[in-house]
Amino acid sequence: MAWFTRSKENISPDSQKKDLPDGLWEKCPSCSEIIHKKQLESNLWTCLKCGHHFRIGSNEYIEIMLDKGSFREMDKKMRSADPLEFTDTKKYSARIQETIKKLGLNDAVKTGTGKLNGSDVAFGCMDFRFIGGSMGSVVGEKIARLIDRSFKNKIPLIIISASGGARMMEGAFSLMQMAKTSARLARLADAKIPYISILTDPTTGGTTASYAMLGDINIAEPKALIGFAGPRVIKQTIGKELPEGFQKSEFLLEHGFIDVVIPRKELKSTVYNLISFMS
Repeated sequence: MAWFTRSKENISPDSQKKDLPDGLWEKCPSCSEIIHKKQLESNLWTCLKCGHHFRIGSNEYIEIMLDKGSFREMDKKMRSADPLEFTDTKKYSARIQETIKKLGLNDAVKTGTGKLNGSDVAFGCMDFRFIGGSMGSVVGEKIARLIDRSFKNKIPLIIISASGGARMMEGAFSLMQMAKTSARLARLADAKIPYISILTDPTTGGTTASYAMLGDINIAEPKALIGFAGPRVIKQTIGKELPEGFQKSEFLLEHGFIDVVIPRKELKSTVYNLISFMS
């Protein structure tokens, strides 16, 4: 019998649902909302539904925080060496070159000068995409030179941190950056030049133990992970359950470790008001 036999060809491929181009949509990791990238970008990379702050890079923060076209980068060509000839799954020198080629960044921080609502500032922003935003010799040196520029020109300093901590591939050379940057900031404080530190998700390890927590005002984005050791390591060490929200911005604010939690949309205006008041 032919009643069950298809009498026509299959549905035409032209009438089938076409695949969407890759990269046009993002899924919020907090509420699972599907958001078009253009909408997400116009909302400063925060979820339109729940307000979750997506991780963004140094270029995006420069656009958000500084007046258009005002940023002048310093020490752009500075690159990490391989003093220990370190190798794990691959050579450190090869990892550096691959990351530079992939991201178009020479290391995990961009530094320079710019204008914030017309006011001159020294500005640095870390980029977590570059080997986890780790602090190596180049990051420490660029931060130190940025602080020197702030001191010399008597302009406020702003640093946005996003880091997994010290860069293990450089060993003690990386740890030395904690002391170097902290000493520079002490001189800046003596000169009464404002320093605003902005902590984003995540800010951990040696970065937290040095310049990230030494601001005259320490600002954090909502629900950012901030701490020295990670919560999993702490839990295993003390053998106890950690409080809900442990090491998140709001928890740290409640316990006096940071001064204020500010949504990304309000960062520029808040920092400008603080600088104006402190200057």
